[in-house]
Amino acid sequence: MSAVSFDAGESVAPADLEEAAEALREAASRHRTVSFLGGGTELGLGYPPQRVDVLVRTAGLTRIVEYAPADMTVTVEAGLTLAALQERLEPQGQRLALDPPLATAATLGGLLATNAFGPRRARFGSLRDLIVGVSLIRADGARVRGGGKVVKNVAGFDLPKLMVGALGTLGMIATATFRLHPLPAAVRLLRVADCEAARVRALCRASVAAQLEPAALLALRAGGHYSLHVLFEGFEAGVAEQAARFARLAEASGAAAEPLEGAATLAALDREARVHGSVRLRLAAPPSALETLDRAALLPLEAAFGEARAVLYPSLGVAFMGGFPADPAAAVAAIGQARAALESVGGHLVVTEAAGDVAQGVDPFGTLPGSFALMAQLKARFDPERRLNRGRFLGNL
Repeated sequence: MSAVSFDAGESVAPADLEEAAEALREAASRHRTVSFLGGGTELGLGYPPQRVDVLVRTAGLTRIVEYAPADMTVTVEAGLTLAALQERLEPQGQRLALDPPLATAATLGGLLATNAFGPRRARFGSLRDLIVGVSLIRADGARVRGGGKVVKNVAGFDLPKLMVGALGTLGMIATATFRLHPLPAAVRLLRVADCEAARVRALCRASVAAQLEPAALLALRAGGHYSLHVLFEGFEAGVAEQAARFARLAEASGAAAEPLEGAATLAALDREARVHGSVRLRLAAPPSALETLDRAALLPLEAAFGEARAVLYPSLGVAFMGGFPADPAAAVAAIGQARAALESVGGHLVVTEAAGDVAQGVDPFGTLPGSFALMAQLKARFDPERRLNRGRFLGNL
């Protein structure tokens, strides 16, 4: 959990959505700025809010509004944690195919606001692929809804996807409707140890060429090498067949794929790497530029970060790194070097957690994207007085 906290003048904890709407209406009438707090697992992401007059805590908004197992959709309030939702879905043999770390604390509203994800994004996509509908409370306290209750409903303005990753700067997420997936009948986890980045990329490309469909690919970095973990999920016969085919691909590349215990092992490895360090980064590059990400970004960062840990999602071209830099100036320089290298190949680097001299020395987001002008227009339309999470998003929106 992040050590960052919001210095709020007033804190409110609504018991239901009407109380939440009333809190925003009252704040609007007094021209007060508002921020939102769920589980507090991603407070380090983005700029600190420039001013927080009212902090709305969503811990009391935990109802499951509607659950339709036959339609494989569920509508929940934003303060419900991911773990609590999964527990409710499990008896029906279903799940939300989302696996970021800290699921017991992370709320669905917070996960949407930060576009959080885990290694299963390789198979199931991001929250933009899993969300079907959303209701939100605007800056003026009015409640609006976008999307629908069924997966096939795609008409109209795509408000649900717009809320994903907006860091609460466009409105307070009140409820969200998600598409669900069945729990797998069988799971296989394989590990290929002591891989260089080139072999990791080659195995990923070979898996695509062989039409394998792993639920997750995760590579842990240590000493300049990787341990590639590949997770298969589904029906027993299909999982066994795909795992055997991947093992043959690894053997053909000169490596061995050893079996490990299932999904819980993968989740633990991912969590240990992603919540590690006083400074944490999310890095991205095209999957074809995996060696650039490794050599020009992770390598200099590893040298500058004390006790560094890194995990790579190779099929996505995404990596997470954290550590405890002893020399903040060296860490800032390494972050700048890595960011320049990634941006040169169409990637980016985001600082997700930092403090002290490191936080002062680097911009959390880097170069503004070409779509920033459109983002600024959306902010002006949704929140013309800039009262919601003021300054937290890209370009201090």
